[in-house]
Order: sequence, then structure tokens, then C-alpha cells
Amino acid sequence: MELTGSWDDPDYAGRPVPDPDALSADFWAAAANGELRYQECPVCHHRQFYPRLVCTECGATPEWRTASGRGTVHTFTVVRKNLAPPFDRLTPYVVAVVELEEGPKMMGNVTDCDVEQVRIGLPVTAHAVVAEDGVAVPFWRPAGDGA
Repeated sequence: MELTGSWDDPDYAGRPVPDPDALSADFWAAAANGELRYQECPVCHHRQFYPRLVCTECGATPEWRTASGRGTVHTFTVVRKNLAPPFDRLTPYVVAVVELEEGPKMMGNVTDCDVEQVRIGLPVTAHAVVAEDGVAVPFWRPAGDGA
């Protein structure tokens, strides 16, 4: 996953910075190193995201895995009006649920394209913006090769 931009850039400035806890810290730190992570159960091999203490299928302790950074838009919405700063100046923007190539789904913004280009099934790739030391936030953009 490519690290792009800065939290000081106009497209990101003023956004809240994630506040990692003991369960999510590995995810945010990996993103700051250019890795997109999800959890996989070593017992039943169920894959899941968002971070949890236990596998949602069998209750075992999940382990972190690195994703390819590729996925497809599973569903999305275009936010055309938001009165809360800093999002009021970012409209319109896309909030999507992206199904990773590995199976789990993640929510995030689709960037680097006109909102009218986003569709269900759109191939996307992850990129991350460093918010502060040790914390980066994944975003999505259309895959360059159309695949």
C-alpha cells in the first residue's frame, strides 16, 4: 500500500486522527508502514475486519495478516452535504465498503476520481495517508489497470 499525501494537505486537514487502542494499534501502525492488515483465525481460517479479540466464527484468537491492498467496491454512498467541519468543504465525497481480495470488508473513502465514476464492482487499490507518527489512514482509489 502506497503512502500518499499528508494530514496537512487540504483534502485531509482537520479530519479527526484515529486514536489507536490495544486492539487496533497494530492495524494503524502497519498502515503507517504501508501495509493493509486484516485478521485471520489460525484454527478455522475465518478472515475478519474490524479488529476483534476473538474469531467471530469459532472464538479462537485471530492473527494479523497483510492484505494485497486490492479490492472491489461492495457498496457505497455519495455524501453531497455534510455540515460538520472539515467534511463540509470536502463534499461531494464517497464512503464505500470495499471487499478485499482476501475476503474481509473495510469501510473507507474512495478518492482520486469523480464521485460519478464510483460503482459497485469497481476495482480499487488502497493507499494511506500518515496522520501522525505511527498512524496512517487507508483510503481507496480506482485501480489503474481497470482490473
